[in-house]
Amino acid sequence: MKRTALSAFSVLAVVLHTGCSDDRPLTYQARIKPILDTHCVSCHVPGKPGYEQSGLRLDSYEALMKGARLNPVVRPGSSLSSTLHRVVSGQLDPSIRMPHGGPILSEENARLIGAWIDQGAKY
Repeated sequence: MKRTALSAFSVLAVVLHTGCSDDRPLTYQARIKPILDTHCVSCHVPGKPGYEQSGLRLDSYEALMKGARLNPVVRPGSSLSSTLHRVVSGQLDPSIRMPHGGPILSEENARLIGAWIDQGAKY
């Protein structure tokens, strides 16, 4: 009887976990754009400090992939080589951690950006 109850509980736990998981694809449109829209776009558009200082626009996929004045900020396939991920995850000097002057991205959002880049930074 204990074994049957334990098996039933295990199956239920797997079903509940699967039903609650977020299985949306890691694409710019589905997962990354909402993060950038919430935390980054207000500063990284023409006329705002983030754009004026760096030349980095974050209001479209095309602008993000173009990068800043000096170089791309996303290197598809390598979050370790991507300035965007390194800045939002705190891997660079804390004085340039983004969003600047606001609450930092959650570990989950920084992880999602890194995973998206590692998976090829698809639209």
